[in-house]
Amino acid sequence: MKKALKLFLRFVVGVAVLLAVIFGFFTFFGKSTALETGRLKDWKNASLERRLAAAKVLTASDSNLDLLVACVDKVASLPDSADMPVRDATELCFMGIKLKDNI
Repeated sequence: MKKALKLFLRFVVGVAVLLAVIFGFFTFFGKSTALETGRLKDWKNASLERRLAAAKVLTASDSNLDLLVACVDKVASLPDSADMPVRDATELCFMGIKLKDNI
């Protein structure tokens, strides 16, 4: 009986350690590095090439990419904007550019 209890406790501890390692891996190392799904604090630290590529992916367009990147850069420089998603800022700027073109 004592031997079975020790074996059971080893099994439970082993499963708990395995679950902790898996949770830790996905929490710390499983974060997405795609700029399209990131926050504006990631946008500020990205290179110009990554910013242009993200803008192209998010808008599915090649037109006005420089203006779009400049607009998102301006939004990223605003106070308290670090936690805003890049896709929201890009959409806001993209709609502004489209409105400007249609007026």
